[in-house]
Amino acid sequence: MHSWLLPENIEDILPPQAWRLEQARRTALDLFASHGYQLIQPPLIQFLESLLTGTGRDMRLITFSLVDQLSGRPLGVRADITPQAARIDAHLLNRQGATRLCYAGSVLHTRPASADESREPFQVGAELFGHAGLEADLEIQRLMLELLARLGLSGVLLALGHVGIFRALARRAQLDEEREADLFQALQMKDVPTLRELTVGLPQEIRTALEVLPNLYGPRAILEEAVRRLPPYPEIGAALDALQTLADALQEQGTELHFDLAELRGYHYHSGVVFAAYVRQCPRAVAQGGRYDGAGKVFGRARSATGFSMDLRGLLPLLPATQPRGAILAPWGGDTALKARIEELRAAGEVVVVELPGQEAFRAESGCDRQLVPGEGGWQVVALRREA
Repeated sequence: MHSWLLPENIEDILPPQAWRLEQARRTALDLFASHGYQLIQPPLIQFLESLLTGTGRDMRLITFSLVDQLSGRPLGVRADITPQAARIDAHLLNRQGATRLCYAGSVLHTRPASADESREPFQVGAELFGHAGLEADLEIQRLMLELLARLGLSGVLLALGHVGIFRALARRAQLDEEREADLFQALQMKDVPTLRELTVGLPQEIRTALEVLPNLYGPRAILEEAVRRLPPYPEIGAALDALQTLADALQEQGTELHFDLAELRGYHYHSGVVFAAYVRQCPRAVAQGGRYDGAGKVFGRARSATGFSMDLRGLLPLLPATQPRGAILAPWGGDTALKARIEELRAAGEVVVVELPGQEAFRAESGCDRQLVPGEGGWQVVALRREA
């Protein structure tokens, strides 16, 4: 086997894409900081038990595990930074009010989400802990939409759902864990025939509601249809009211909205509104998130929480192309005036590459389009002359 081969769905990021990724990371963190989100940098690995606790328990199948040679205990390589943020908020910061945290870093998956996706996403995200109101959900959603706009993505559609609707029906029907899991899977697949089979024997009102859920998707009018077709349970009414409130606020800023009441992404840890952003150039969500109240309970404090994350690495093909920035080629030498001119140009934001001796034949690889040459008034920047 060739020593330079990498595992499947693991790739290098080469110039200039690596720089584009770094620019996107800086854009995200600058935006988060301007909204009061504080940067955290959790470790890449930690004890497997704590990594798969709480919001992380759905990560078991995609989390790499190994044995710590110091303690003998199993370690996990993080597959998602959100559970780590919940641990930091609950166990380390221990603040009483709203806490805003953000992060940016690589995660690792045992298997890709799809055949063309990397197993090493670069995840950026923001989490808001300690506020149970819709104001927090709205802040997070607006923050996500603003980031997508700053990254140059247009035509964004925001899809909204609420796991509380299915959870209310499952609780009223007193489903056992296995049947609830089967119904969950059928709803995710929008498999109505299987739903009909799985709902046999349930109260007719609940059976009808579960069978109609896969069809409750579309524009805002679907919420009014849901009021008519779903049982008038208080929990369902509260969920639909929450979606109406968010729709009012988001439509004021011109956001294109879509609703899917059978969307149960992250059902096992999400507790309320869930959302995902889509663009026309990509069949899968480019960013996603939701509310996960109770986060941190296993770390000693149950806290309200909502947040979002996205994979910047996966976004690279969608980001607008940027014109490569030209650089200035400077000759090698100890001339004091030359050194001063180079520092002056770099301080002004220019990229200056000093040409090492014997490299004249490779100027085309330098990325330079100009060069420094001596003139009557000192060192001047002119168009690059390439060696024949």
